[in-house]
Amino acid sequence: MMKSAKGWILAVLVILLAGGAWYGWRVYQGSGLPAGIAAGNGRIEATEIDISTKTPGRIREILVDEGDFVTAGQVLARMDTVQLEAQRRQAEAQLRRAEIGIDTAESLVAQREAERKAAQATIAQRQAELDAADKRLARSSQLVQTNSVSQQTLDDDKASQQGATAAVAAAQAQLAASDAAVNAAKAQVIDAGAAVDAAKASIASINADIDDSTLASPRDGRVQYRVAQPGEVLSAGGRVLNLVDLGDVYMTFFLPTAQAGRVALGTEVRLVLDAIPQYVVPAKVSFVADVAQFTPKTVETEEERQKLMFRIKARISPELLRKHIQQVKTGLPGMAYVRVDPAVEWPANLSRNLVQ
Repeated sequence: MMKSAKGWILAVLVILLAGGAWYGWRVYQGSGLPAGIAAGNGRIEATEIDISTKTPGRIREILVDEGDFVTAGQVLARMDTVQLEAQRRQAEAQLRRAEIGIDTAESLVAQREAERKAAQATIAQRQAELDAADKRLARSSQLVQTNSVSQQTLDDDKASQQGATAAVAAAQAQLAASDAAVNAAKAQVIDAGAAVDAAKASIASINADIDDSTLASPRDGRVQYRVAQPGEVLSAGGRVLNLVDLGDVYMTFFLPTAQAGRVALGTEVRLVLDAIPQYVVPAKVSFVADVAQFTPKTVETEEERQKLMFRIKARISPELLRKHIQQVKTGLPGMAYVRVDPAVEWPANLSRNLVQ
């Protein structure tokens, strides 16, 4: 009797276990996940930033080491600026010379304008003398007819009138020369002003290069590599450091067509890393590729379409990253779980130990 009862109990347990297995297979569809949740493996990544030189030069000092956390604006390295500072002193000397050139050119303009005024006064004087000579010649021409003056007097008045005419022409030519001299002097002022502007621009450019010789971090992050060392000479664009922006950390993974087509931006994602499988990291979809990982054929069957994989990026919130900045590491592999059906509840293993 006891053996019969034990047999019935064993049979019931077998039936329950079989039913549970069948139910689990139905719910999780043989993948360990309920319907409405997709999964893909990936690796934690972050935006990398190269700290590079703008101009060629020698590295004077590097102030950080690999693994150091840095903040935006923090000075990371300095380049040698001895040559740039010498160039700046030269440009400043050229600026002073150009400024003196402006004063000299302006003085020359004043001198040439004074000469022009003198030429104008000379013209007025010569014109008065010509008017007097014209009047004398007119009187002599009338008086000689009545023998009131001699022919010699008439000839002398004609000579005086012709000389006065020539003097007026000479004075007018002098005025034209003075006008040309004034214009030339003003052109020198403009040229000296351009030289001043060029010297100032050169100084500004050199100052910018000196400022750029102090290499600062553009963002908060961590030093990943020291690519160069103090004393090395780098060309323009030479890399000194490599940073990882720990404010932009994400996992890239791939899903097939049927699942990727149901993923929208902002969809909730849970990340489980191989290094810390006991913790679940929340994230959200920030990117879904609009082109498959490989190019489909012109004509494709339904089975072939299902093989297409689309790249998806799940980004961890910057606020959460700041709370755990010391633990953030890139390159860690893991799994990404996406809730493609908002009505489906997260499984218990993806709800426990949620990082907050």
